[in-house]
Amino acid sequence: MPTISLPRILPGSAQSAVPGARALGPVDGTLPLEITLRLRAAVTDANDDAAARGDQLPRQRVYLSRSQCAQAHGASEADIVRVREFAASKGLHMLSSSVAQRRVVLSGTAQQMAQLFGAQLQQYQTGDGSFRGRTGELTVPAELADVVEGVFGLDDRPIATPRFRQRAAQNPAAGPFPVAYTPPQLAQMYQFPPGLDGSGQCIGLIELGGGSRAADLRAYFKSLGLKAPRVRSIAIDHGANRPGHDASADIEVMLDIEIAGALAPGAQIAVYFAPNSERGFLDAVTAAVHDDVHKPSIISISWGAPESAWTEQAMGAIEQVFGLAASMGVTILCAAGDNGATDGVADGDLHVDFPASAPHALACGGTRIAVYPDCELCEVVWNGGPALASGGGYSRYFSRPGYQATLAGTANFRGLPDVTGHADPASGYCIRVNGQEQIVGGTSAVAPLWAGLLARINQQLGYPVGFLHPLLYGALRGQGATRDVAQGTNGAMAAVPGWDAGSGWGSPVGGRLLQLLSA
Repeated sequence: MPTISLPRILPGSAQSAVPGARALGPVDGTLPLEITLRLRAAVTDANDDAAARGDQLPRQRVYLSRSQCAQAHGASEADIVRVREFAASKGLHMLSSSVAQRRVVLSGTAQQMAQLFGAQLQQYQTGDGSFRGRTGELTVPAELADVVEGVFGLDDRPIATPRFRQRAAQNPAAGPFPVAYTPPQLAQMYQFPPGLDGSGQCIGLIELGGGSRAADLRAYFKSLGLKAPRVRSIAIDHGANRPGHDASADIEVMLDIEIAGALAPGAQIAVYFAPNSERGFLDAVTAAVHDDVHKPSIISISWGAPESAWTEQAMGAIEQVFGLAASMGVTILCAAGDNGATDGVADGDLHVDFPASAPHALACGGTRIAVYPDCELCEVVWNGGPALASGGGYSRYFSRPGYQATLAGTANFRGLPDVTGHADPASGYCIRVNGQEQIVGGTSAVAPLWAGLLARINQQLGYPVGFLHPLLYGALRGQGATRDVAQGTNGAMAAVPGWDAGSGWGSPVGGRLLQLLSA
């Protein structure tokens, strides 16, 4: 009798139910569906690109070009052909493919996809809307089991939330609000190197909804006496610049563009719009890192969720992409979260935010600026309450990376944040959204703050800073590149002298960082 090859369980694909979601019934089997398959790398013994990741100055590093990265770490054309032929045999269509992104997009019906990958798709309802979901593990047909590393798009639950906080309404009995800051004012406080505007650089922004209005951007930058930066919108998985549909997402988009653009007005801003799902997040990050048209040297991400909300296949794939970004000299910046040491998970335990917890992401925590007569700039860990504080702590998924090996008394897992910056919404950032001036804070603001600084530094150096971690934890340690924040707590992680999981290495001292990286 012929041997029957059975489907294989896809490692890391287990999906949990959304707390409080109500099942409405099976998804209509005729529903058109698109999914992304992440394929294996063609060269499994490729160089680990150590020359781009070491504790040496950027000018001493050797980065891969995007084409070189595709050759060293991309999928094989043979595997793509194999997937296409198999899909056709099952009545599916291959809509697109990319060797560099190790990505194939297939279309078919919900019934076809569910049967092929062993999923039971249900429609769910929550207080925020409905979504298509699944629970349990996926399987991959035996014919593709050695080729496919991830399957994304069967479940389209919203995965991430923007990491900003708006300033609360004023209480007259509490007296006047503290002053709020424009990005250029914070650049001066953080000693950003003057005379630089990020010219020649591209800052990529990942957005999972919302949009920007050109009139708002013109008015905002005119109010600062700055020329508006060039902003380009890139659609991923049918995402688009859609202002007015989601007020919260609009705030995030405008916050990111206005902070990064005000600090590096000479840089191009490439905004990658994708649906809010694991598939959309992965595809947006992958497209941005491998974008050989806009070529971002810095990517800022202000959306996230607790690690427990993600599948392991998604976290592993996104960290792989971040690792490839490091090999190409692209810096990834991620907001560390705004819900303190629990990251908003109500199970009585400590949690951290992903993608900030990825070892190749520069996790950006938050502080509160306090100006005293005897202190030009004093900062403490931002903490306005359990659901209004900087994220930080230790990953449950990622082991302690090599660059953190010398930290005393740390856990055996990745600790975050790496750096910090002003995030308290009570004295937050002045921005403009949908025709209105707003005061906004949160770690969402810190990622584009650092992005603007690094764009200036890249401009001056003439080559990208890239993967900053080995330098922060190595040669730059104790050299004044950051201002240590040694006071405050995010609810469980207390700030102490040196690195800690409350404030990382501290806030930027921009001119000194440039000086050290130029040495």
